[in-house]
Amino acid sequence: MVYYITKVAVTAVLVVLISEISKRSSFFGAVLASVPLTSVLAMLWLYIDTGDNGKVSELAGSVFWLVLPSLALFIALPLLLAKGVNFYLGLAVSIAITALCYWLMVAVLHHYGVKL
Repeated sequence: MVYYITKVAVTAVLVVLISEISKRSSFFGAVLASVPLTSVLAMLWLYIDTGDNGKVSELAGSVFWLVLPSLALFIALPLLLAKGVNFYLGLAVSIAITALCYWLMVAVLHHYGVKL
């Protein structure tokens, strides 16, 4: 139980840290947020939990393919906000666009025989 609490605490502290840094400097917040901390932590926790290089490799490969459609959020949200769309609506629409891009990517990859 202590291990799971540690995992949650470390992950939460990093997210809060990025949020707090972003209040002072959007550049430094963006640098920290753009580093794949979540993916690195997920791979670290997966390896610690399983010791299985194959599972970590599969996760890393899947993350690679799914990073591409996730970029849609970072294109759509600033465009919507610049058009004066309410933040929450813009975020929801951006997430929906991103979900559609994920679906398209998975469909295209499946068509070409790539399994995630």
